[in-house]
Amino acid sequence: MDLAEALPLGELAAAFAALPVFPLFDTAYFIISVLYLKYEPGAVEMSRKSPVASWLCAMLHCFGSYILADLLLGEAPLGHFSHNSSVILATAVWYLMFFCPMNLFYKCVSFLPVKLIFVAMKEVVRVRKIAAGVHHAHHLYHHGWFVMMATGWVKGSGVALMSNFEQLLRGVWKPETNEILHMSFPTKASLYGTVLFTLQQTHWLPISEANLIFFFTMFMIVCKVFMTATHSHASPFAPLENLVCPVLFGSGSSGHPSHHHDHHGASHEVSHPPPPPPPAKSKEELNEGTRKRKAKKAE
Repeated sequence: MDLAEALPLGELAAAFAALPVFPLFDTAYFIISVLYLKYEPGAVEMSRKSPVASWLCAMLHCFGSYILADLLLGEAPLGHFSHNSSVILATAVWYLMFFCPMNLFYKCVSFLPVKLIFVAMKEVVRVRKIAAGVHHAHHLYHHGWFVMMATGWVKGSGVALMSNFEQLLRGVWKPETNEILHMSFPTKASLYGTVLFTLQQTHWLPISEANLIFFFTMFMIVCKVFMTATHSHASPFAPLENLVCPVLFGSGSSGHPSHHHDHHGASHEVSHPPPPPPPAKSKEELNEGTRKRKAKKAE
């Protein structure tokens, strides 16, 4: 039995889950995605030097999650580009973001109150994509839990997971920024969310899909709007992770401290001061050495 059936939010959640995301919410998703692309160093210069590369990067920011999910499921990676209306809308957003006269479009959408509205609308699309990815994978692999979780995860955070490939299009190679090594809040939230949607899809979580979409979307909106408004990068999951991870995976400071390196690449094993440099030779010693070399050449 659904735990939220008796609540008056049931009908609201059902209406919210049936709300279409195109074109209004998709437009907000494209605006925030291309806005983050413009924040990248050198993105504006690249748009002037190579508009094609800039457009490809923008399309990866807008549709990268669909491409990666299709690759995982063995489907055509360009299948989503058959939706001409979505591609044209994303292209229009990209053009206005980079080439609008006097940068008016960028100034409007980057104004914080307006940006917060678009950020909230983007999270609506993100949660829908997670739910749709899990549902689609469940249809293809009815008992494939890990397939469902992988598909839902990349649907929610595929752009971040493809960030290294997108950097190559911009002529940048930063393997240390791998999203799996340093997960951002949207990537972690997408991973936890896809676990919840997988449990719901396999009937291990007693809640309807509409209610789960509604509650998880509200959670994502509150977190992302607060983090954007305060310019914070702290994860809301950090307190819980700090309690659970040392119990399950051990403390990061335990083990072999002699091989532990800090962020500057310096090992704790190398703690002795460097040896003093040899004393500088005097002028007389230098002249004596020169005379010896000349005498040896003469011999």
